[in-house]
Amino acid sequence: MTDATIQHYINGQISPGTGSQTQDVFNPATGQVTGQVALANGDDVNAAVAAADAAFPAWADTPPIRRARVMFKFLELLNTHKDDLARAITAEHGKVFTDAQGEVARGIDIVEFACGIPQLLKGDYTEQVSTGIDNWTTRQPLGVVAGVTPFNFPVMVPMWMFPVAIAAGNTFVLKPSPLDPSASLMIADLLKQAGLPDGVFNVVQGDKDAVNALIEHPDVQALSFVGSTPIANLLYEKGAKHGKRIQALGGAKNHMVVMPDADLDKAVDALIGAAYGSAGERCMAISVAVLVGDVADKIMPRLAERARTLQVKNGEQLDAEMGPIVTAAAHQRITGYIDKGVAEGAELLVDGREFDASTTGEGCAEGFWMGGSLFDHVTPDMTIYKEEIFGPVLACVRVPDIATAIRLINDHEFGNGVSCFTESGTVAREFGRRIQVGMVGINVPIPVPMAWHGFGGWKRSMFGDTHAYGEEGVKFYTRQKSIMQRWSDSIDAGAEFVMPTAK
Repeated sequence: MTDATIQHYINGQISPGTGSQTQDVFNPATGQVTGQVALANGDDVNAAVAAADAAFPAWADTPPIRRARVMFKFLELLNTHKDDLARAITAEHGKVFTDAQGEVARGIDIVEFACGIPQLLKGDYTEQVSTGIDNWTTRQPLGVVAGVTPFNFPVMVPMWMFPVAIAAGNTFVLKPSPLDPSASLMIADLLKQAGLPDGVFNVVQGDKDAVNALIEHPDVQALSFVGSTPIANLLYEKGAKHGKRIQALGGAKNHMVVMPDADLDKAVDALIGAAYGSAGERCMAISVAVLVGDVADKIMPRLAERARTLQVKNGEQLDAEMGPIVTAAAHQRITGYIDKGVAEGAELLVDGREFDASTTGEGCAEGFWMGGSLFDHVTPDMTIYKEEIFGPVLACVRVPDIATAIRLINDHEFGNGVSCFTESGTVAREFGRRIQVGMVGINVPIPVPMAWHGFGGWKRSMFGDTHAYGEEGVKFYTRQKSIMQRWSDSIDAGAEFVMPTAK
C-alpha cells in the first residue's frame, strides 16, 4: 500500500481540493491498493468551473489556428509519452499493455482530427439573399463544458471529448473514473507543456457527487457522458431540466451474426478477440454470437477450444491476451450473471469461474482474475441475453435464417454496435440497411468509427442528438449563429410591417 493521493488539477495546478473523502485505487492484477484518489466536493467542482469560466473569454478569442498549434504540440507530446500512458492504464485498469497502447493510439487519432479545427469551424455565406442583404453563419463555442468518463477507457474516451471541445474554443472540466484516475493528470501535464493556458483544462476526481455538482452548475453549458444506460438516461433528463446540452452514451449488447457462408477461421478469431479482449469490459465488445443455420455446430467446438486456452495473465506480459477484471465488485457481478445463465437453462461450455489464478504471473494470486466463459443455446428471454454483463462472457444464440437474426437484434433495447460475417454481398447490403444499430461492421467485429466519422449508438445506447467526436462532436461543442447584414444606403425608406421576404 502507498500513501500517494491522486488529486485534482485546477487552473493549471495540482490541487488537493477541500474535500476529505478518498477512495482506494487498486492494481487489479495483484489486488493490492496502490494509492488513494481524492473525491471532490461541491467546493472543488465550483473552483474548477470558476477557473474554466475565467479562462473562457480569452481562449474563445484566440484565433482557431493558434488553438490548433497547441493541439499540434500536444499531439507531439502524446506520441512521445504514449507508452507511459499505456503503462498507467494497465496498472490501474488491468487491460493488457498492447491493448492499452491501442487505446492511446485511438485517442491520438481524435487529437489529430482536432488539429484541423480551422477548417471545421468554417461557416456558410450567401451574397445577396435579398436586395442589398448578405447572410452568413458562424459556429461559436459554448463556454464551460464538462466530460464524465468511464473506467474502461481512461485515455481514449476523454479524448473523444476535450480535444474537439478545446480546439473549438471551449474550456473543459473532466471528471474521470475514480477506478483509474492517474492518466487524467498525465494528460493535464502534457496539455500544460503544450502551452494550453491555465484554466482551459481542469480535472476533478470524484464520484456521483461531483457529477451531480457539474450537471447542476449554472456555468456548465454542456456535458458529455459515457457509461451505463440508467445513468446516461438520468443525466439526459437532469441536464434538460437544468437547460444543458447533453450527449450521453449508454450501455450495449453487441451482436455478431455468423452466416453459413462465413470464413470460419476469421469468424472464430473475431469472436474470441471481440468477446474476451479487455476482459469484455468494452461498450463495443461482442457479447452475443448469433449463429445462423448449420454454422453453429461447426463453430461452437472451435470457440470452446479457443476460450479454454486464452492467455489470461498480468497485462504487463506481452503474450497476455486478457487481463484481470477491474475490481472485486465487478468480478462478483460477472460471476452472478454466469450463475444466473446456468440457472435459467443456458449450456455453459466454458466456465470462467474455474480459472486458476496461479498461472497469471508472480505476485498476482490475489488479483481479480477470471477466465472467459462461453454459453450455448441462449434464448432471448434469459438474463444473460437481455442485460449488459460487461465481462468476458459470450452468449451464443442459434437462429434459422438472416431474417430471424435481424428481428432478434432489432428487438433488443440496445443498439450500439453490431457485426455480420458473410461472403454474400446481398446479405451484407440488406443487413446494413435493415439493422437498427448505430455502428455496423461487415466482417469487422468491432466497428468503432475513425476519428472523422463519429461514435454513437441508437435506441437506449445513446441519449442526445449528436454522436461523439468527428464533425458531430464539433456540432455538439459549438452553436450556430446566423448573421444578416445590409448597409444604410441600400435600405428602402419606410417601415415594414410584414415578414421579410426575398426581394
